[in-house]
Amino acid sequence: MMPLAHRRILLGVTGSIAAYKAVTLLRTLRAQGADVRVVMTSAAKRFVTPLTFEVLSGHPVVDNLFSDPSGLPHIRLPEEADLILIAPCTANRLAKYALGIADDLLSTLLLTTARPVILAPAMDGAMWRQPALMHHVETLRARGVTVLDPESGPLASGQWGEGRMPGEEAILSALRARLSAQRDWQGHRFLISAGPTREAIDPVRFLSNGSTGKMGYAIAEAAVQRGGEVVLVSGPTELLPPAGVEQVSVVSAEEMYQALSLRFPWATVLIMAAAVSDFRPRKPLSDRKIKKDQWNGEPLELERTPDILAALSAQRTHQCLVGFAAETEDVLRHGHDKLMRKRLDMVVVNRVGGSESAFGSETNDVFVLTKHGATVHIPRSSKRAVADRILDELHRINAPACTSEFLPSS
Repeated sequence: MMPLAHRRILLGVTGSIAAYKAVTLLRTLRAQGADVRVVMTSAAKRFVTPLTFEVLSGHPVVDNLFSDPSGLPHIRLPEEADLILIAPCTANRLAKYALGIADDLLSTLLLTTARPVILAPAMDGAMWRQPALMHHVETLRARGVTVLDPESGPLASGQWGEGRMPGEEAILSALRARLSAQRDWQGHRFLISAGPTREAIDPVRFLSNGSTGKMGYAIAEAAVQRGGEVVLVSGPTELLPPAGVEQVSVVSAEEMYQALSLRFPWATVLIMAAAVSDFRPRKPLSDRKIKKDQWNGEPLELERTPDILAALSAQRTHQCLVGFAAETEDVLRHGHDKLMRKRLDMVVVNRVGGSESAFGSETNDVFVLTKHGATVHIPRSSKRAVADRILDELHRINAPACTSEFLPSS
């Protein structure tokens, strides 16, 4: 079977002279068995007429939010696609996507989708190497978007430089890679925890930690993009849930325990990425804010919070269990101890504290320890890239053992 046979691709065409190349790309995709639907921007229609794409794709071209009888093309089109390809992708379109601007059909549907996205940039002059554009490229790649590098050669302006739309084979290779990997967790149900918890001292003060939740949110995004059904149980963060992910918001360790316990029988994979407070006040000092001059030196008596991962491990039936260990020293020894003590399938160990702490950072450098005795180092990368590597390692050791075949459908 051809690699792209029966795959549904949503092709976005933007206003570049390279729009003519999207015509031949469409023909190649169709020749390889793909079902392609085309979305054009207003500027793209100044270079190639929609009729050309309609004839070659066999589907009407959709070019604005109000041209579809359903009234919701920005939701329907991504849902019906396996992957979204923007070719050519102008500098303006790339920047809009990075900034979350939604002022036409194509930019709006990109904000609603959890599908894999590939961008094939095309631009003139020195635009590709402008610092602002490079920042947008890094932002999108950190979110899991595939941004191809443009090619060097003669440009429309007559200059020679970097900015030509990537070649057809480079685009096809990226398509095959994303489509072959994206559904490897289809049929699995992920229960993922993220962020810190807060334990109240009084109505305005609490015990907590420096976790921002970025690692757990990145794993949730990666899991849903690779076909999983995802419930994200999150402590207080400033992050928005990834598209396609159901979020349950909690505050304390007890609330997180209750939320996870309720959903644990449903899950096939539990990934405990949250930084749960180990201690809480035995009782809040006051139900009102304690003023500085009102505190009489009463000590804050602490007690342990529930060990959520240990409790769920004792209840496991079919689930794969992944824990996180945030350590300041002897990271491998402490990680291995957690792996064995809590009977986990995998532990992800990261270092906290210091200038390269995992807390608050956009990147991470972790070790993955498995129940089979393997130790895999994932060097410092964006947390989104680390998330995919973690899922790769888990799939390698455990996917056949995590099954939802006997569970009721959601």
